[in-house]
Amino acid sequence: MHDDRSVTEHRLRRVLAERVRPAVHTRPVPLTVERWEAPGEPVPVAEGLAAPYGPCAIGDTWGPAWGTTWFKVTGTVPAQWAGRTVEAVLDLGFDRMMPGFQCEGLVHRADGSEVKALNPYNDWVRVADRAAGGERIEWYVEAASNPVLVEHTPTYEGDVRTSGDQPLYRLARMDLTVFETEVWELVQDLEVLHELMPQLAESDARRYEILRAVDCALDELDLADVPGTAAAARARLTGVLAAPANASAHRISAVGHAHIDSAWLWPLRETVRKVSRTTSNMVALMDAHPEFVFAMSQAQQLDWIKTHRPELFERIKKKIADGQFVPVGGMWVESDTNMVGGEAMARQFLYGKKFFLDEFGIETHNVWLPDSFGYTAAMPQIVKLSGSKWFLTQKICWSQVNKFPHHTFWWEGIDGTRVFTHFPPVDTYNSDLGGAQLAHAARNYQEKGRGSRSLVPFGWGDGGGGPTREMLARARRQRDLEGSPRVEVERPDAFFEKARAEYEDAPVWAGELYLELHRGTYTSQARTKQGNRRSESLLREAELWAATAAVRVPGFAYPYEDLERIWKTVLLHQFHDILPGSSIAWVHREARETYGKVREELRALTLAAQTALAGPGEEELVFNCAPHTRRGIPAGGAGRPAGSGQPVTVEERHGGGHVLANGRLLVEIDGRGLVVSAYDLEGRREAVAPGGAANLLQIHPDHPNMWDAWDIDAFYRNRVTDLLALDSLEVTGSGPAAATVTVTRSFGSSTVSQRLTLRTGAKALDIVTEVDWHESEKFLKAAFPLDVKAERTASETQFGHVHRATHTNTSWEAAKFEICAHRWIHAEEPGWGVALLNDSTYGHDVTREVRPDGGQTTTVRLSLLRAPRYPDPETDQGRHTLGYSLAPGATIGDAVREGHALNLPERVVRGSAPVAPLLAVDEDAVVVEAVKLAEDRGGDVIVRLYESRGGRATATLTPGFAITAATECDLLERPLDGTALAAPAPDGTVALTLRPFQILTIRLHRA
Repeated sequence: MHDDRSVTEHRLRRVLAERVRPAVHTRPVPLTVERWEAPGEPVPVAEGLAAPYGPCAIGDTWGPAWGTTWFKVTGTVPAQWAGRTVEAVLDLGFDRMMPGFQCEGLVHRADGSEVKALNPYNDWVRVADRAAGGERIEWYVEAASNPVLVEHTPTYEGDVRTSGDQPLYRLARMDLTVFETEVWELVQDLEVLHELMPQLAESDARRYEILRAVDCALDELDLADVPGTAAAARARLTGVLAAPANASAHRISAVGHAHIDSAWLWPLRETVRKVSRTTSNMVALMDAHPEFVFAMSQAQQLDWIKTHRPELFERIKKKIADGQFVPVGGMWVESDTNMVGGEAMARQFLYGKKFFLDEFGIETHNVWLPDSFGYTAAMPQIVKLSGSKWFLTQKICWSQVNKFPHHTFWWEGIDGTRVFTHFPPVDTYNSDLGGAQLAHAARNYQEKGRGSRSLVPFGWGDGGGGPTREMLARARRQRDLEGSPRVEVERPDAFFEKARAEYEDAPVWAGELYLELHRGTYTSQARTKQGNRRSESLLREAELWAATAAVRVPGFAYPYEDLERIWKTVLLHQFHDILPGSSIAWVHREARETYGKVREELRALTLAAQTALAGPGEEELVFNCAPHTRRGIPAGGAGRPAGSGQPVTVEERHGGGHVLANGRLLVEIDGRGLVVSAYDLEGRREAVAPGGAANLLQIHPDHPNMWDAWDIDAFYRNRVTDLLALDSLEVTGSGPAAATVTVTRSFGSSTVSQRLTLRTGAKALDIVTEVDWHESEKFLKAAFPLDVKAERTASETQFGHVHRATHTNTSWEAAKFEICAHRWIHAEEPGWGVALLNDSTYGHDVTREVRPDGGQTTTVRLSLLRAPRYPDPETDQGRHTLGYSLAPGATIGDAVREGHALNLPERVVRGSAPVAPLLAVDEDAVVVEAVKLAEDRGGDVIVRLYESRGGRATATLTPGFAITAATECDLLERPLDGTALAAPAPDGTVALTLRPFQILTIRLHRA
């Protein structure tokens, strides 16, 4: 037989595109269209309905960037269509090459209720399943003219303040049509077979069976009368569509999904509308397809719907009760996990799961983070303590270098906790359930022979409108189809239960899930990152002092509502395109404004509590919020600081520069303004490598291959400029308590001023760097070459730290050329180490080299600023103040203590008497992370603490108030079963035993 595959396949493509798909909607009758341009920001639905509409015609342009146009659409179903299925096709001017990322619409009835959304691949609205004829239509389309910003080129369209005012879209079609059901079904048949064929081997007989059936079906089709011959064509496909799947076929659990970034190439206010549009589509699809299951994460997004679209929220609640609409994830948003602080990560689960429980009575069991940029090794323990059992992501398949070896596995965290984890081998969270994607999932699946199933999230995200009826049609046809994986639409928990049952002994991956991509997100948008760190610290302060005052001061009211509202604001801004710095200018401008308001509100709450605690008086009291004693003031207490060491001296340095000393540390700053010596007088060790200079500012070109704000590529290191030009070097502060040397420099279009301060009693040199940054596509780092033979470094993460090799023996280590650390990074050799602390920086890199003298220089660099041009062309332009410290001779314990101290400054309040801590822990390795009143508002005290050094620890917790019991809880403050927390002793103390990096949440029941 001659090989005519290409002829038939080409024939199929053309007939589908030019004849069959266009015949789904026939007999078009134009609808009457009017329009109203909403001035400025979006208006309430009632205002849109009542607006004065003017004339509008097909072909008219509409919509400047970020505008809203309301279209009033009216018409009447022709009487001769009685008995036919009728749909309207409403095309706002969509670009059919993209499923989303452009204009969108939401159709309302005249009473304001939602019908469904309009999206590029979902532009129809059902009028009647069986028309009577004469039905009157009156709809109002709220159309958002969001600009297309996915071209990866610099643009000022990303902020309403700088975007243009020219119309972006042209109204394409507004018609009533007859929906030809049989033609639509034929389209689905042909598309499934068309996509399946090329996935089969050329030697596979099944491929030719399908080919011949398709050929026969096309022969049956009269291209001049597709609706009249569609049934006959479909009949020729019945046999090949009925052939059952192979017994060993891969099994796919298809879960409806619409990944909607809470902000990214659009502002938060637009996400509020995006989620309403998508979920209106989903409940409408559920009405028509009872088998459809849709999973939605991010409690924040459902809360927006509750606030702004209460009628839609009630429809969602009903679908949740019916089991079709499935809340997943258990987090407030799909947050970043690299930079979010430990307590904030706990609150993501507290407020996320609490919302699902309070609103729907649903306990979510899975963590759903398909798109975050790598995953902290602290996550497994946090997941388990939240009451969750499963973890899902897809993003690791984006790694540039190494293919992750598993798709289903146990993920082990820093404390030893394991969580059952799945990476969908389909390698997308926006599947269309097409044959190519399903075949890829089956081929790519790495657990063959042990496991047999994977999960596929399907649906168009980010404004694409979610899953479609076409996707469900593909799922039905591929449920049991020869040559295809078996597809079943089901809930995520059903997949996880089956996957674990068949693969209980899945392999184990220990440690972080490092994404070998998007490393620049540790640095981009420094003010957003600083706002997050400051807010996390201020929330700790506000809760601690408010809880202390509520217990100690009669009549003091704990600000439950304010704290919860502020927490949710901070958690929202930890979304994985806000905190990482990968959103448009509008998002980050608003984030800066929001963080400023959060700062002022939290300072006011804190001051109110501190003032109540201090009482009337004029004595200066220093409040210590850090978890360790500082200057004689206990953790969580207030009082008068004690003297802490020898006076600081400052002298001229031979050869130029200055020498600072305080009896513990001797620092030499040379005539170039660089730290050439940081000598640990107690340990008798030099921290700076021979011939090296610390606090050396270096600048690199920064033009990654694709994702500007997201990526730094390794080749950036190939060119570096040391910033040595000196404007001034002078002593700007000198006294027994502290001495400061200030260095100023100019480079490019920017200037930098650095204050290097040594304080009495301190074992660290504090550096405050003020940069007026006006560079483009540059990368600023601060280098510290250390005389330490470190095989690995320790970087703080949530509730502990993670070790990373300093060598590049394998591609796995080499790929980690940029890493994330929270408040500190530590390098040591046996017996001695150095910590580099920071107050708002996350990106770091570590390299090592062997010197001619045989010693090893381990260079640790902080990533201070970037200047990418997409999606925000003015990223980080302007003034920044960044703080960091060099601590020679520091142990891990010192790094923990000093990192907290740097981020939790002392506060001075006037009052009458010292304030005793609300509670105390007698072991420095056990760190108190949070002190607050219980969420149930019963007045009990919640304390969360953890072992911070990576070893076992015993400690005594001493409450400063009478208690009747102490209960170990999960992150939602519910008692944990089977825990070994000892009952309080007669004096009220509680004995604690912690394994390495263990988190303990304890409820102290007040007497």
